Amino acid sequence: MSTTDTFSAPATEAAPTRVISHWIDGAERPSSSGRTAPVYNPATGAVQARVALADQAEIDEALASAQRGYQLWSRYSIAKRQTVLFAFRELLNARKLELAEIITSEHGKVVSDAMGEILRGQEVVELATGFPHLIKGAFSENASTGIDVYSLKQPLGVVGVISPFNFPVMVPLWFVPIAIAAGNSVVLKPSEKDPSAALWLAELWKEAGLPDGVFTVLQGDKLAVDGLLHSPVVQSISFVGSTPIAQYIYETASRNGKRVQALGGAKNHMLVLPDADLDLVADQAVNAGFGAAGERCMAISVVLAVEPVADDLIAKITERIARLKIGNGAGENGVEPDMGPLITDVHREKVSSYVDIAEQDGAKIVVDGRGLTVEGHEDGFFFGPTLIDDIPTTSRAYQEEIFGPVLSIVRVDSYDEGLDLINSGEFGNGTAIFTNDGGAARRFQNEVQVGMIGINVPIPVPVAYHSFGGWKKSLFGDAKAYGVHGFDFFTREKAITSRWLDPATRHHSEHSGINLGFPQNT
Repeated sequence: MSTTDTFSAPATEAAPTRVISHWIDGAERPSSSGRTAPVYNPATGAVQARVALADQAEIDEALASAQRGYQLWSRYSIAKRQTVLFAFRELLNARKLELAEIITSEHGKVVSDAMGEILRGQEVVELATGFPHLIKGAFSENASTGIDVYSLKQPLGVVGVISPFNFPVMVPLWFVPIAIAAGNSVVLKPSEKDPSAALWLAELWKEAGLPDGVFTVLQGDKLAVDGLLHSPVVQSISFVGSTPIAQYIYETASRNGKRVQALGGAKNHMLVLPDADLDLVADQAVNAGFGAAGERCMAISVVLAVEPVADDLIAKITERIARLKIGNGAGENGVEPDMGPLITDVHREKVSSYVDIAEQDGAKIVVDGRGLTVEGHEDGFFFGPTLIDDIPTTSRAYQEEIFGPVLSIVRVDSYDEGLDLINSGEFGNGTAIFTNDGGAARRFQNEVQVGMIGINVPIPVPVAYHSFGGWKKSLFGDAKAYGVHGFDFFTREKAITSRWLDPATRHHSEHSGINLGFPQNT
């Protein structure tokens, strides 16, 4: 979450009249709170709209609608629910370019990257269409004489999803399709920095046949977040964002008796062994370090180069950085850049401050992205790819998540030294090893204390039928996102022990009598 401007717009605002509203009871719901925040075009720096920030009355209205939606939707048959999921999938597939352009207009990432985000989210939609076998119970006949035991999986009720600015579509799609398939209703609180994609998804769900109230979009800031965390109506919270906020979400929601899956920040390392293909490593380090301008929790932030490969690797990465085109993510004259701007000027200044810290701590700035401007977009929030060598591991720029296009090189003398650096960090989201030695890779996957591991793969985001989530301060709560974990999270189980007397022996003495002892399976 971030500080929002609810009072005045900057000088670049050209009196925008559009206010991005909530989605309640199957329709856009204009806000009456009187509070808004600016939504920027990151490529130009201009305020292109303002987003409503809910007050308590609007939070209550959204939750009441979601409760009514749940009471209706949870009674729908599996077959009817599945029909809606399939319709949503087809609509999303047909219109995904339209959605990608919305993402780019508010986030700034290039359109092809926005399209990739949608496609990875669509994988979870496709998983959710096959939900019936994932919410089945189990049956044990004659567990004891004449007694059967079976289980049911049922929805939780109203569930809350709080999503970050960096993936305004993919992250909601990690949770929403599974929650809806399982019979829940969902209240989504998107980031106030890029809120339009959530409304687009709401319209698509309605077109797919989802009843009103089953999917709600509540625009807002911390007041809306706390409204979800404290409401007795909300049964669970799913969150992706920074570690401090993830910890706050987890502690607050858990204290209020809710299920929580809160995915936090990261400081992902790539360990490069001397036998690795350095051209492959350089390509993948650039892709993983600077894709989406580094604004993703699975970005590679640190390359641990086992000597003597560091100098060669730095030369190869530097040469590739020089070829990168930075510009408006929407493209110009039919040409798309490699990297777009950062989300806001405030965030750009934060990223820049970390490069300042690294320099003050004695690191060498090999490629400096500070002060980059793009012709024709001088007011845009651009920050160039930055490569740092010899960064001290005591520096805050090494230890903390930067969330920008900054890649650091740390020279190590051995596999063990590199492994120790990864395992001693407070985060445990993603990591990668690059090597042609299968034994070293197998040892790494067993010894590294991280939730998602790539072997010659720099961004090891699992496919939808596995689950996404890290270790340590990268995940609070026991359930990862999507996959089997997702269906377990959004359902709760009932176990039923049942006896039906055989009418032929109903009055037989074996069915009568009193026994005050604890029931036994005899």
